[in-house]
Amino acid sequence: MRHIISVILENEAGALSRVAGLFTQRGFNIESLTVAITNDPSLSRMTIVSSGSDRVLEQIVKQLNKLIEVVKVTDLTSQDHVERELMLAKISSNSKDGVDLKELVEIFGCKVVDVTDKIYTIEVSGKTKKINAFLDAFDHSSIIEISRTGVTGISRGKN
Repeated sequence: MRHIISVILENEAGALSRVAGLFTQRGFNIESLTVAITNDPSLSRMTIVSSGSDRVLEQIVKQLNKLIEVVKVTDLTSQDHVERELMLAKISSNSKDGVDLKELVEIFGCKVVDVTDKIYTIEVSGKTKKINAFLDAFDHSSIIEISRTGVTGISRGKN
């Protein structure tokens, strides 16, 4: 099962390494990891996406809560939440495909952020499924390069 874990931790050197180390010790693969400062400059939010059994994940959450730097751990998967990912994609296009590309950009609610000779750089944001569907709409030979941020998420409401 796919899990999205939100960790609020003290913004200090080595904290990221210790958190990621817990996943490594348990043989749990991290599919995506995002970290950034919060509205409190002394704290950072780390969002980790991983797949595995609920039992193993429960043990990791317990271990995370034991780390001194960790303030709060939340399994967003188990509650109502909002999640987003950002992707930049360079896509080659000849003039015939350019029309199709512009239609796909409109359908998926994307933005063209740069255009050079027959190469479009497109910004796509939303759930991972939306980004994957956008990529699946293209012949893979036309995709030159992609850069994805990984998932970030937050619980809904006051939580």
